Amino acid sequence: MQEYVEAQASGQSFFKKHKTWIITLVIVLVIVLWTVSRYNAFITQNEQITAQWQQVENQYQRRFDLIPNIVSTVKGVAKQEQTIFGDIAEARTRYAGATTANAKAAAATQVESALGRLLVIVENYPVLQSSQAYRDLIVSLEGTENRITVERQKYNDLVRIFDTAVKRFPTSVVAGLFGFEERAYFDVPEANQAVPKVDFTN
Repeated sequence: MQEYVEAQASGQSFFKKHKTWIITLVIVLVIVLWTVSRYNAFITQNEQITAQWQQVENQYQRRFDLIPNIVSTVKGVAKQEQTIFGDIAEARTRYAGATTANAKAAAATQVESALGRLLVIVENYPVLQSSQAYRDLIVSLEGTENRITVERQKYNDLVRIFDTAVKRFPTSVVAGLFGFEERAYFDVPEANQAVPKVDFTN
């Protein structure tokens, strides 16, 4: 019993002597664990954004697979519209050569703009609008555009969460320490947010 009392007293004495160091060590340990947790969270969010961008690109690829068929169909009737055909080809080339998400987003917007102008031009050619092949292509294109809109929104939602953490204190400290920077939103000009509808009833 005496030994137990002495041991307990010795323990209390050790704690009193090293109280400041022990509290400091606990605080440092908590900060380190929190920092590691936030670092891992940033890594996970970054990977989710990258994966979601791949989904956006998959839908763009669906669109690009349709464009040559649409252009070919329109060319058969509207041969004089060479400028718009050149714009579409240039936009697709820019997209293929883009190496970053931001550059691809800019090129994709150019594609949308050129494709939108092409569909407006088609309104001057009733024979095209009555073509079943053309109708089928446009239905496929509109479905693809809807999927692109959904995937882009998911991408922007993930970017918003990530950017908020990068900017908000105290997680901004971790972001700064490990070089995490804000990711760019995928903003599409309002005029290009949807491919113009083609009225087949005219």
